[in-house]
Amino acid sequence: MTGDDASRRAGRRSTALKAAGLSLACVLVLAAAAAGWAYWQLNDNITSVDINSALGDDRPPKATPTPTDSAEELPTEALNILVLGSDSRSGAANRKLGGGDSEGARSDTAMVVHIDAGRSGATVVSIPRDTLVTRPSCPLEDGGSTAEVHHAMFNSAYAVGGPVCAVKTVESMTDVRMDHYVEIDFAGFAKLVDALGGVTVTTEEDIDDEDSHLTLEAGTHHLDGERALALARTRHGIGDGSDLGRIGLQQTLVKALLAQISATSLFTDPAQLYRVADAVTGSLTTDTGLDSLTELTGFGRSLRSLSEDSVRTVTMPVVQAPWDPNRVVADEPEASELWESLR
Repeated sequence: MTGDDASRRAGRRSTALKAAGLSLACVLVLAAAAAGWAYWQLNDNITSVDINSALGDDRPPKATPTPTDSAEELPTEALNILVLGSDSRSGAANRKLGGGDSEGARSDTAMVVHIDAGRSGATVVSIPRDTLVTRPSCPLEDGGSTAEVHHAMFNSAYAVGGPVCAVKTVESMTDVRMDHYVEIDFAGFAKLVDALGGVTVTTEEDIDDEDSHLTLEAGTHHLDGERALALARTRHGIGDGSDLGRIGLQQTLVKALLAQISATSLFTDPAQLYRVADAVTGSLTTDTGLDSLTELTGFGRSLRSLSEDSVRTVTMPVVQAPWDPNRVVADEPEASELWESLR
């Protein structure tokens, strides 16, 4: 081989390496741009409500955070979170699944999630929607306020005053500070279940509910998002047809979701992680402390020690209202003792 031939071959290798390097750079730039766009889109999906500004200082005391050694260390203090399932946020997807319009939104699912200090255990307390409570005066966006009402149905707080009034009502009846607020609508719940690949649940009795359009034989079933949502809404096809039976099914679903999340390698499958994040953020309303992807991700990472077995599900103790057989009231002193254990 002559010197000229060697020079030409070396030149071709150099050109090829430069082309490969340029291609790699282009791929990295495009990947970075795509990641930035995905982050912006997911971040922009989240709707938030400034609960703290709306309610001011007239609230139960906030727990003192546990100090951390560095900014990188995840928080470990106990938290109380009000989680609502809304039958609305208007839109075709919600209407198809049976949700109301934006003016008729209701919170038919309400849970106070208490995360223990250390973030390795949690208690989920369901509040029956038919519970009669004293609904406090709540501030409205137009500067006015709602009137205090005695013997109001619990879920009317959300209907008349939105998330702010829902939080204030829960804090008033429990004397427990809600550190965060999370709301997800019908379509979002169904999308989340589908993004996780469905959930597996076991029912103790046959279900045939014309209202939720769900028919299931007793036993174990793997449900997609639409059928899981129907299970969460079922009340007339089981037990005595009351909201207490529906709460039992919803608590079963909470455990099933935790089990499915634990079994899914979200952080090793970017495509699935994006689908789950998109399903959640696109249908989520939070307080301003959780209204960014960074905050939600950090919160999620702080719960990495939680498992299905470390989460306890209970229902606020209630008894039939003496003056209305279709409504319930807090069963005292058991209800107050439960809330005290979460402070």
